[in-house]
Amino acid sequence: MFNYIRRHLVLKLFLSYLVVIIVGAVVLATTAEFAVPTAFDRHMMAMNEMMMPMMDRNDFGLDLFSNFRSAVTEALAIAALSAVSVAIFVSVFISRQVVAPVHKMKTFSQRIAEGRYDERVQISGDVSKGDIDELNQLALSFNQMADKLEKTENMRRQLIGDVTHELRTPLTTIKGYMEGLIDGKVVPSDNTYQSVYREADRLQHLVDDLQELSRVEAGEYNFNPKPISPYSLVDTVVDQLGRQFDEKGVALDIDLAPNLPYVIADDVRIGQVLTNVVGNALQYTPTRGNVSIKSFHKEGEVFFSIKDSGIGISSEHLPSLFARFYRVDKSRSRVGGGSGIGLTISKYLVEAHDGRIWA
Repeated sequence: MFNYIRRHLVLKLFLSYLVVIIVGAVVLATTAEFAVPTAFDRHMMAMNEMMMPMMDRNDFGLDLFSNFRSAVTEALAIAALSAVSVAIFVSVFISRQVVAPVHKMKTFSQRIAEGRYDERVQISGDVSKGDIDELNQLALSFNQMADKLEKTENMRRQLIGDVTHELRTPLTTIKGYMEGLIDGKVVPSDNTYQSVYREADRLQHLVDDLQELSRVEAGEYNFNPKPISPYSLVDTVVDQLGRQFDEKGVALDIDLAPNLPYVIADDVRIGQVLTNVVGNALQYTPTRGNVSIKSFHKEGEVFFSIKDSGIGISSEHLPSLFARFYRVDKSRSRVGGGSGIGLTISKYLVEAHDGRIWA
């Protein structure tokens, strides 16, 4: 019985009202038991002295007190029955207002647990104005949770598809070369071995980047923030990529404002971000093009701007540019490019420094 009551909010509400009524009735009856006789005797003495000097005061007082007590007891009984009836009505009314939405959320949560992430609880009231009660606020939080779960599930499915696609191409190439070597249709040569090595290297880079992405998304990385000079960050990028710019015939223009303040950051991580962005600019800039790195100080912040004269990106693609494996041209292969998650990693690293990155 106790377990049954514990599992039903309606019974809990009714019993809570009933307990309040019972306690109130007991307090009222106890008060009446002690207060009524004294008050009755006091009033009876005054009435006897004024109205009935010749009657037997004792017999008359006992009869009148007995009738009075019966009337009080009857009134208390009627009041208690009325209160219980009201408690039943109120508990039923409140249960419809409170328990019904809770049951809906319980049902929807079970559906979401089964993978139906499109379930939402209906909200009454003007959410934009904040004109909603606590239950609707709970429903709003429930819907927000469902939205995030749905987005997370979609991202998970997309990630699986993207990783599968990224792995398939190099694995197919390696398998084709190996089958050709086994069957004798491909002549062993340095070019063959180099091709197999390049594809295996692509796989290795993809695995490393996925591991790095999982760490930054989970926040499982160590920062060593310290004052660093923006000039030293740019020098590091130039040292790492300068040779690639020369080999491709792309000019690298540096324009740094004077007297830039030091910034508190992890030089390795922020250097990784700048290298990723500048490396992408170099990758999609043709020969005799140019990439520029600018830095300036404004309103207490240090900005780094990377611009290239490459093929460019349409405005509709800019919001998704930092999504993992996102491709502006869906038909373009990633041969010669990176794993497709370098900008995603950069975004997480910048935001971990309380910074911003955009295109």
